[in-house]
Amino acid sequence: MKKLEEVLQDWEAVIGLEVHAELTTLETKMFCGCKLEYGADPNTHTCPVCLGLPGALPVPNKAAIESIVLAGLATNCDIEKRSMFYRKNYMYPDMSKNFQTTQGPVAFCMRGWLDLEVDGPAAKERIDLPEATEAGSYTAHIGITRIHMEEDAGKMNHIGGSEGRIAGATHSLVDYNRCGTPLIELVTEPDLRTPEEARLFMQKLRQIYLTLGISDCSMEEGSLRCDGNVSLRRRGATGLGTKTELKNMNSFKNLHDGLAFEICRQAEVLEEGGIIYQETRHWDPSAKRTIVMRVKETADDYRLFPEPDLAPYDLSDGFIERVRAKLPELPDQKAARYEADFGLSAYDARHLIEHRSTSSFFEECMAQASDQALAKPLANLIINDVTGYLNANDGVELAATPLTPARAVALVKLLAEDAVSSKQAKEVFAAIIDEDKDPAAIVEERGMKQVSDTGAIEAVVDKVLADNPDKVEQYRAGKTGLIGFFVGQCMKEMRGAGNPKVINELLAQKLG
Repeated sequence: MKKLEEVLQDWEAVIGLEVHAELTTLETKMFCGCKLEYGADPNTHTCPVCLGLPGALPVPNKAAIESIVLAGLATNCDIEKRSMFYRKNYMYPDMSKNFQTTQGPVAFCMRGWLDLEVDGPAAKERIDLPEATEAGSYTAHIGITRIHMEEDAGKMNHIGGSEGRIAGATHSLVDYNRCGTPLIELVTEPDLRTPEEARLFMQKLRQIYLTLGISDCSMEEGSLRCDGNVSLRRRGATGLGTKTELKNMNSFKNLHDGLAFEICRQAEVLEEGGIIYQETRHWDPSAKRTIVMRVKETADDYRLFPEPDLAPYDLSDGFIERVRAKLPELPDQKAARYEADFGLSAYDARHLIEHRSTSSFFEECMAQASDQALAKPLANLIINDVTGYLNANDGVELAATPLTPARAVALVKLLAEDAVSSKQAKEVFAAIIDEDKDPAAIVEERGMKQVSDTGAIEAVVDKVLADNPDKVEQYRAGKTGLIGFFVGQCMKEMRGAGNPKVINELLAQKLG
C-alpha cells in the first residue's frame, strides 16, 4: 500500500466530519429528570422516559437548548427560530425504545463555519495550494452544515472480544445510564482535504466547547466522539466519489490515522480497478487498519417522522440574545488579544490557547510580570518546557506542579538578565519541578549564576586563544566553524558559568 504522501500526489481526499459531544456539564438528561453521572453503577439512572416505556412523555431540557445555541453562536451558525424533533428508528439493543429522538433537516443551528490555521508539516499535504508549500502555512475555511440536538444511546459492554469490541465477544451487556444524555452533533461540509485538517478541526472545536463549558469533551470517556466520511477523486476532478464512514474515533491520533489509512486503502482499490462501496467501517488501532462493520444505511432506512409527543420548538429573539450575552471570550479572540496586547506571534498565541490551563497560566504570569517584554520568554517557557513536561507526564495537571506563576516569572527574569544561560534555565526548570524550590535558590545552591563581567571573560578568551595558536590561524584562514571550539573551551575554563553571548562577541572582536 502506498504512503499517504504518494497517494495525495494523484488523488484528492474529500472529508466531512460528524462530531458528537455529550452535554456533560448539565445535571439531567435531555427529556427526563434522570441524573447525569459518568461511571455510576450500571442502570441506576433510568426511568420510564429514557427507557421508552409505554405512556411516558418527554419534556425538553431548557438548559440543553441554551447549550446548543451557545455552540452555534460560537461556530458562526445561523440560529433557526423554528425547528422540531423527529424519531429516528433503528433496532439496536443500546436504545431500548428502538428509536432516537433527534432533529430533522432544520436544526437549531445551521450554516456555520470555522477557519483553520494550518502550518508546519501539515501544510505540505495540501499540494493543490502553492501558498502551503511556499509560505509553510494556509487558512482552510470549513463550512458547518448544522448542529442538531439529539439524545445519546446506552453503552454496550462486549465481553470476551478484542479491546471490548463485538468481534469475538461471547456475550454483551447493556448499561442504559447514558440513554437520553443530551448530545449535540456537528456536521461539516465536505471541505476538509487532509487527515491533518480533520485533526485540527476537532482540536479547535474541542477548545471552543471547553471554553463554553458545555461539555468535558473527554474523548477517552466517550463524551466527545467523531465519525469521518471520506471519498477520493482524481486531482482536478470536481465530482464526488463513493464515501465510506469511519465510526467513533475516540482520539485525535485515531482520527488522523484512521482517515490516512482509509485514503490509502481506497486509492489502492481504485488503482486496481476495484469498486468502493458505501459502508461503515471501524478503525482498529492495534491492527492499524479499517474493518467493515455494515453496509451504510440511507435516510429511508431510519424512517424519520416528526416526534408526535413534542411540539415544534420556537426560539424567541429575546432567548437567543440572552444566550448570546453568555458567550465568553473564544479561543480565536483570545489569540488575537495575545498578539495585540503582548506582541506575540500568531504561532505563539495559537499554541498558548490550545489548553485552558496553559492560557490561564500565561495570563496569571503576565499579571505578575512588571515588564511586557517578558511575554515572549514566558510564552517560550510554557509552549516548550511546560507543555513538554505535561505531555511526558500524562494526567498531571499544571496547577498540581510546583511551578507557580511567580516562579515562572522569576525564571524568565533570570534568563532576561543573563543571570543564567538558556541551557541553565532548562536545568532550573527541571529542578523547580523536582525539588519544589524557587529559581533564585536553585541557582545559588548550584553555583549556576552566569558570569557576564566583560573583564573576567576577556581574560579567559585571551588565554584560550593563546593556548590554541594553530586553531586561531586556521580560523583566520577561513575555517570559521572553529568558533564553536573556542566558545566550548571558554565555557570549560569558566565551568559553564560564562555568558555565551559575551564570549561570542569578544571572540568575534579578537579573531576578526
